[in-house]
Amino acid sequence: MDTDPGIDDAMALLYLAGRDDVELRAVTSVYGNTDVDSALLNIARVLDLAGLGETPTARGASGPLEGTAELAAPVHGIDGLGGLWPEPARPLRLSELSSAELIVEIGRAEPRQHHLFALGPLTNLGLALQLDPLILTRYRSVMVMGGSGPFGPPGSELTADSNVSNDPVAARAVFAAPRVSMLSVGVNVTIQAILDEGFWADLRSSGSAWSHFSATVLQQYNDFYRHTWGRRISPAHDGFAVALALEPGWIRAVERGPVNVLSDGYGARARLMRLPDGSLPAFEIEPVPDTDVVVEGDKAAFVADLMRILRRGRSR
Repeated sequence: MDTDPGIDDAMALLYLAGRDDVELRAVTSVYGNTDVDSALLNIARVLDLAGLGETPTARGASGPLEGTAELAAPVHGIDGLGGLWPEPARPLRLSELSSAELIVEIGRAEPRQHHLFALGPLTNLGLALQLDPLILTRYRSVMVMGGSGPFGPPGSELTADSNVSNDPVAARAVFAAPRVSMLSVGVNVTIQAILDEGFWADLRSSGSAWSHFSATVLQQYNDFYRHTWGRRISPAHDGFAVALALEPGWIRAVERGPVNVLSDGYGARARLMRLPDGSLPAFEIEPVPDTDVVVEGDKAAFVADLMRILRRGRSR
């Protein structure tokens, strides 16, 4: 898991840690929702809470391949968790390798044994591709929480495609790279996985440490999204993405085709190069390998499963 925690990333990490069918081989950090050192600290906080402090970790990129980092402090708070959670009790098992180097080492040493989940800006994967242009083929699959799906009907709007826009150069390299399989779960899908007031109230009434953590850090997220919806609710972007990668039966619609990274001068998006009727958009399409792009997922099944895991914690 390559991640930039971030509130929704932290909850996605807890979700993975709580599933009986998942083993975390490593967690690598990257800038994005916060600076890379805070992201690494937040990984330590979550792994400590989950009892997984021995999981290998690595420090990753502090900014994009080109340009400067634009951190999401207004969304996630200055430290990525709203300044609401204490320091971890135990230090990380920190690799001497960078995130990109660790991704390459694991892929080469244990080829096609692991799934690679990319939940932040794609800089570490871009750097890994510079070290080994075939690195994505050395993983069983790659899941990217990023992209905006196919083009929508005229008049439709989308939230920012932050993981792509933060490093469009790296994103373009990732979507163009050889791979065994790649799943894109974009903001057009993840924005629909809403954790509402009832979900937050249930967390706050639960006695589990995981629920307490999640209810605490969601305060920051809910405060931010009040300005979007007028309610103290928030989307579980990264959690929904990892859930759909683990539970393909929850994918209600998927389209397959080339994904190109496009910029309008304000921001970048990764788009499946297709219009709603299946025809081609008014762009010259860059030839790249096909990506499986989720269009719709079972939000209710995921939210219920997330609550189950947060109330229970780890069962192993």
